[in-house]
Amino acid sequence: MKLALLSRKTGTALKRKGRFLVTAESCTGGWVAQALTAVAGSSDWFERGYVTYSNAAKREDLGVPRRILDRHGAVSEQTARAMALGALRRGGGDRRRRRAGISLAITGIAGPGGGAPGKPAGTVCFAWAHGRRIRSETRRFQGGRMRVRRQSVAHALRGVLKWL
Repeated sequence: MKLALLSRKTGTALKRKGRFLVTAESCTGGWVAQALTAVAGSSDWFERGYVTYSNAAKREDLGVPRRILDRHGAVSEQTARAMALGALRRGGGDRRRRRAGISLAITGIAGPGGGAPGKPAGTVCFAWAHGRRIRSETRRFQGGRMRVRRQSVAHALRGVLKWL
């Protein structure tokens, strides 16, 4: 499914459920936020997006604990979970409309370099959070940098739809 259609479906589902979305992105560099805000009316359901490419940004902007980054690395489900919770906690500023927030987080190695044993290029970790509930998973995508990033954006949006 094309990203534009997937973004519209995500927005429709969020609006129907009375939810808003906060994103925390690393390897996708804000592509999820861009895809969602390309949809007319996205201000009804998109709250904000964080691009936290460096470990320092993950710590400072999202409150990811240093011990998680030191122990598990930036590309880990533990980090993705901490990013999603931090985004929801810090970016859940929609209380004035009294709607519940959902967050998604993406951190990975888009390639072509940067891989390591056990974490080759194409390894991407995701997390989705709502309230105290959180779900995470790791995927390995094939292809060049742009293809890995595109697949990551689509997978993250499908995860929001699955959550809803």
